[in-house]
Amino acid sequence: METVNILIEALPYIKKFHKKKIMIKYGGHAMIDSEAMSSTARDTVLLKYVGMKPMVVHGGGPEISRSMNKLGKEPKFIGGLRITDQETMDIVKMVLVGKINTDIVSQVCLHGGKGVGISGKDNHLIKARKRAPQIIVDNTTGEEKTIDLGLVGEIENVNPEIVEMLTSNEYIPIISPIGVDDSSNTLNLNADTVAGDIAAEVDAEKLIILTDVPGILEDPKDPETLIKKVNIDEIKELIDKGIVTDGMIPKVETCINAIDNGVKSTHIIDGRIKHSVLLEIFTKKGIGTMITR
Repeated sequence: METVNILIEALPYIKKFHKKKIMIKYGGHAMIDSEAMSSTARDTVLLKYVGMKPMVVHGGGPEISRSMNKLGKEPKFIGGLRITDQETMDIVKMVLVGKINTDIVSQVCLHGGKGVGISGKDNHLIKARKRAPQIIVDNTTGEEKTIDLGLVGEIENVNPEIVEMLTSNEYIPIISPIGVDDSSNTLNLNADTVAGDIAAEVDAEKLIILTDVPGILEDPKDPETLIKKVNIDEIKELIDKGIVTDGMIPKVETCINAIDNGVKSTHIIDGRIKHSVLLEIFTKKGIGTMITR
């Protein structure tokens, strides 16, 4: 009966989200650990088989840094952004497109899904421009320095044609977060931002960001203080109060931007928990933080 009750609880959500697009951003443990990646890929395929249209954007920062170290190149960051010269960009493409993307596609196909790997360069999915140089203050002298980030981009616009074509033909797009500028240069992009912008452009019902924390916590040291549901105005207050800080800020800003541009709800959930995507979508309680208008 417990199994039957689980199915009954899931039924309203299966009906509600039938034929709706669901954007899932793979990050953290859900990508690094092979067992977790397999589990997340299986859950993604399950969404497809119950009638939804899942899409995936993946990150790869830690893997890129590891590959750089192996090749004798030191990763450098300014304000959380990787300084990306041409050699680093070659490593970024090798890791994101050549390794992580194909690994996820393989797992999706293994579990019976029709996974297709693409990047933001395919059919000019993501048009980007080079980020402006960052101004930093030298802690010792107090002088301002201007640092060129290299081939780091920010999104100008999204051309969703290739994603729409894939989802309408029952494929699951697996997207690497790189873009292309007017001169066909490849630019490194933030994966959360890519997921949010594509989700908005294809009119996705949900954006789900998998990370390595339970969600938004009132006390970062206490998982019991998880904020289950919050709206945009309340989120802005949490940022002002310093409750949402550091690496959570860009994720939350991505969620706010996605909702402002038409995504119905966004979710920040713990990818370390097995079947976290299913628990968030198909149960009343959910497991992470849901952000709505």
